[in-house]
Amino acid sequence: MILGTTLGVYAGFKYLLPLVAPFLVGYGAALFLRPSARFFSHRIKITFRGNCRRLPVGVAGGAEFLLLAGLLGVLCYWGLGKLCQEARLLAIRLPVWIEEFDRWLTDSCREMEISFGLREGQAARTVTALLSRLLKEGQEKGAALLMTNSLTLIRWGAGALIVAVVTFLAAVLSLQEMDDLRDRRDRSAFYREFRLIGNRVVLTGKAWFKTQGVVLLLVTTLCILGMALIRNPYYILAGIGIGLLDALPIFGTGTVLLPWCLICLAAGNWGKALILLILYLACYFLREFLESHMMGGQVGLTPLETLASVYVGLQLFGFWGVILGPLGLLLIEDLVEEWEKT
Repeated sequence: MILGTTLGVYAGFKYLLPLVAPFLVGYGAALFLRPSARFFSHRIKITFRGNCRRLPVGVAGGAEFLLLAGLLGVLCYWGLGKLCQEARLLAIRLPVWIEEFDRWLTDSCREMEISFGLREGQAARTVTALLSRLLKEGQEKGAALLMTNSLTLIRWGAGALIVAVVTFLAAVLSLQEMDDLRDRRDRSAFYREFRLIGNRVVLTGKAWFKTQGVVLLLVTTLCILGMALIRNPYYILAGIGIGLLDALPIFGTGTVLLPWCLICLAAGNWGKALILLILYLACYFLREFLESHMMGGQVGLTPLETLASVYVGLQLFGFWGVILGPLGLLLIEDLVEEWEKT
């Protein structure tokens, strides 16, 4: 029973979930929007040719969905504008950094020439030729990669647009047919399984969002303090940007802090490099500790079970395994316990 349930949960997450994900997201959005949509549906009346009709729940919910999507788009546009502003400031200071790096590289090459008895300028010419070759190869490979993946990016964008439209339509139709869907669920032969899965999804989703919110707040605070400690003039924006980057899939704080640390080491700024390295390690272990303890405490798993389920989930499902791993373990335990009773 345990083996069959485990294989069923894995197959459901691996093959079925990607197919029904837009409809599940749409149904979840419908549940979120239903109270306000019903309120506006009962309050707003439309009179047409002497007939008074209420605004359909699906129309009210669809308008709210579009409004929330528009607000999210405005926030993203504002954040992108701030990012571009910081990029312009970075571009202004970039020549100064390049000049400092060139001066350090020239001095290092001269010391190497004196130590090994080389002719003056020989090491500098060799390093310059090497860097020029690396830059040229990087440009060629980058252009080839862009040309090769341009069609893939277009296809991905079209797929994302289709998923967004399907999710919107699923939310509107779920609002319109909510009572009928609940009636079908209650009369289904798998009512107990649906109830268990729904309760666990809601519980795990709430725990995940709460955990990510706390981790984001603490990591952002650490980054702001670290940027202030190295006397970065834009320490607040830089700390917020690195904290938000840590919350994104794949990236993490190491995307910024580790290359920055290496640049500081190359420039001979040992103190700043040490602070950046300590900041990265603190953010990394803080996330690992809080995710295992907070997630486990809220969903009913021990820290060891949470850590093991998150690790297995990451190996099986990638980034989404952070939430699918604990959710899968809880579903296996609940379903096996329910079937043992019957």
